[in-house]
Amino acid sequence: MLSRGRQLDYFVAVAQEGQITRAAHKLHLAQPALSQAIAQLERDVGVELLERHGRGVTLTPAGEAFLEKARAALAAETDAVRTAHALGRAARGAIAVGFIGPPPAASNPELFAAFSDAHPDAEVSFQDLPFPRGPTVDWLADVDVAVCHPPVAEEGVCVHEVRVEPRAVVAHKNHPLAGRNELAVMEVLDETFVGYHPEVQPVWAGFHSLDDHRGGRPVQMSRDNALTTLHMLGIMSSGRAITTVPLTDARLAQQVLPTVVAMSLRDAHPAVVSLVWRRDNRNPFIAALVDTAQRLGLGRDGA
Repeated sequence: MLSRGRQLDYFVAVAQEGQITRAAHKLHLAQPALSQAIAQLERDVGVELLERHGRGVTLTPAGEAFLEKARAALAAETDAVRTAHALGRAARGAIAVGFIGPPPAASNPELFAAFSDAHPDAEVSFQDLPFPRGPTVDWLADVDVAVCHPPVAEEGVCVHEVRVEPRAVVAHKNHPLAGRNELAVMEVLDETFVGYHPEVQPVWAGFHSLDDHRGGRPVQMSRDNALTTLHMLGIMSSGRAITTVPLTDARLAQQVLPTVVAMSLRDAHPAVVSLVWRRDNRNPFIAALVDTAQRLGLGRDGA
């Protein structure tokens, strides 16, 4: 017999897809099995949740109300599991560090070397994160702290700056601007910039496309939908587009990928790399990492 959580997951998938066949494909289920699961859920709650028709399914008024509660229940279950994982890491003396761009041991070596010296028994793991999508608190759910240009500020999210530096353009070595050590913002605003996945937080993506200087999105963007650092680097190494990143990250990318070059932007607003974490995460090593940054004189609290 299916658990209630699995039933809710199936119902939400069907509601989102508007068709049992597509939902079954998404869930890797046989269509009859999914139909039976939804029918059993309707019998359990005693009300029809979906109206079946030739083109698929639509929610009944009761189904619309139930969908909202189902999503809330699934989110609470997911949050509980992630909280348990975070508590488990804290109990065994571990901290999970997420990052966008180069690994923090390469981009912020002094911080993590000092942290390791001060806490030699701490188990530090690093996780390459996709670009921030949706609420920041959800994006942070699988790690204790992230090192990156900060995503959207929200209630319950804390930020501590660890590096403030110029931005740099990363482009293919055959780009017309390649060979320059330094550029001005006005020289690159009309270039084709990396296109980001539509779910990536617009403000975060816009910072990397110089939207803060242009006052809007670039006229020209690649048709790619970058969602990870590796995808973004692949776009640039193929010569399809450029992007801007913190100068340290750009120089490290140039070392790793011989097909790209890094050129600093002398008049761009600076890049701010920060530690970002959920306020409700009680892992004591987060505070220890922030204390280490403060002891080294790195940055300031942003939230």
